[in-house]
Amino acid sequence: MCLALVDGRAWTAGELARHAGVAPSTATEHLNRLLDGGLLVERRQGRHRYVQLAGPQVAELLESMVTHLDPPRPVVTNLRTSTAAAALARGRTCYDHLAGRLGVAITDAMINRALLDQDGGFALTEAGLAWLTGPLGVRPAALHNTRRPLARPCLDWTERRTHLGGAAGAQLCRRLHELEWITRVGTGRAIRVTPKGESGLHSLLAIEPSELHLAATPDPAAAEADKPPAR
Repeated sequence: MCLALVDGRAWTAGELARHAGVAPSTATEHLNRLLDGGLLVERRQGRHRYVQLAGPQVAELLESMVTHLDPPRPVVTNLRTSTAAAALARGRTCYDHLAGRLGVAITDAMINRALLDQDGGFALTEAGLAWLTGPLGVRPAALHNTRRPLARPCLDWTERRTHLGGAAGAQLCRRLHELEWITRVGTGRAIRVTPKGESGLHSLLAIEPSELHLAATPDPAAAEADKPPAR
């Protein structure tokens, strides 16, 4: 249920129960404990109660925990499951920033162009800040008027390599959506790069379009964790 909530949306207890394949009473008991522990927050709309992650720090904690797990890999049983897993591996959101092959490719390109410094700590350089607020068009206030770190390394749980999190990662993701360089695949976390995005990322970061279509070995567990809620 926690991995489902990493998509940043608010879910009902019933939706999460169906997603996890447990009784509604079981889901409610676990959700109440997560609420009491401060990992989730509750939102009410009319008669309906929704829960969502308490913030990006919780999402980063969950993603970090997943990288330390080594669960048995289920056998791919059908084309739909395999396709969904491959889409997640190519690109997805990790709460509010980019992950998967896309997130790692962008992070690597920023490091190679000295926009990110990973030697003296994972930090945005002056050139990187100028790039985000210049050619990319991120508002400076959006990067600084927050308690979040400007840049944070987030270990990707499919690529097992670092992608960019923090305020810079969130604003980068938001801006690519605004520019229509990326778009969601269905209602889940999967992201794909548009033709406009392929051209833009090649122009700004010298990322070859072929890099954006590579995917890690499909992992059905990832696809199961990202099934959209039944609304």
